[in-house]
Amino acid sequence: MATTDRTEIIATDAYKEEDHSNRLWRKTREAPFVPIGIGGLLGAVGWGVYKFRHKGDMSTSVYLMHLRVAAQGMVVGAITLGVAAKLIQGMWEKRKSS
Repeated sequence: MATTDRTEIIATDAYKEEDHSNRLWRKTREAPFVPIGIGGLLGAVGWGVYKFRHKGDMSTSVYLMHLRVAAQGMVVGAITLGVAAKLIQGMWEKRKSS
């Protein structure tokens, strides 16, 4: 029974609660594309709301398909930029250590 209590204490000491703003800043330092993704999301939502109100006589289903394709394009672009940045960073660190 004593080992269980000790394990719980060690696990509790290692765990640190963080609020949403601290977590966002930590994620920003670890992966700088997180705020870019959040900005892209907010931009796509704003653009979508504006265009939906001014869509004219386009049917809603066609409009939503266009919006989905645009959102997927943004995701693929963000992933591509992230992978390219990681590759360049790795090559840069490799040259520095040589």
